[in-house]
Amino acid sequence: MSAIAEVLSTVAHHRAPRCSELPTCAVCADSMVAAEASAYISDHMISYLWTCDNCGYGFVTKHAVKQRIVCN
Repeated sequence: MSAIAEVLSTVAHHRAPRCSELPTCAVCADSMVAAEASAYISDHMISYLWTCDNCGYGFVTKHAVKQRIVCN
């Protein structure tokens, strides 16, 4: 099965990452529970590959990771 992929940008909200809403397929509106793959782009950027199990549509999201400051 072939899939079409595109890169989508996300805007970080002030919520914890696990509390964010999960994406839905732009083609068939099926909800997606887990990314198919992830990759570190840089120290502060992670890319996620999402593929719809229902229709095969695929897209990539990128998320900025905030660096935590540790005080000793």
